[in-house]
Amino acid sequence: MAKANKIVLGKRPETFSKEVSFPMLDGSTGCIRIDYLYRTRKEHAAFIDSIQAGIEAKAKSESERYKALADAGEDLPMLKQSDVVSYQVEANVDTIMGAVKGWNLDIPFDREAVEQLVDELPAAVAAILTAYREAITEGRLGNSV
Repeated sequence: MAKANKIVLGKRPETFSKEVSFPMLDGSTGCIRIDYLYRTRKEHAAFIDSIQAGIEAKAKSESERYKALADAGEDLPMLKQSDVVSYQVEANVDTIMGAVKGWNLDIPFDREAVEQLVDELPAAVAAILTAYREAITEGRLGNSV
């Protein structure tokens, strides 16, 4: 039996790493080693609140734009599927950029690369964000520094 580590409160890591697996489009399994930013449960809740506030602010801005057009008697633009997907991609990119410090992919971790990942491999997004939430809020997957 492995020896248990002594618990030391207040000695928080800056980051922790996880191997995140997800289904690829061809049926194989993809894997990325993600370096996550450490947050306490309360900090994670505040982080998620800030992401939600950004989404709400964008929705309010769009609503005000539509109202101004309607008040001016202008035709309202139709909301297209591409618009909905663009909003979703932007929200996913914002969340990953706020939760992740880096990865082991052959391209640098930056906003452009994250947007490419979100656009090309949606299953990776769900896996990355679920692993983060579970590690922070439930202590799942065994944090390793």
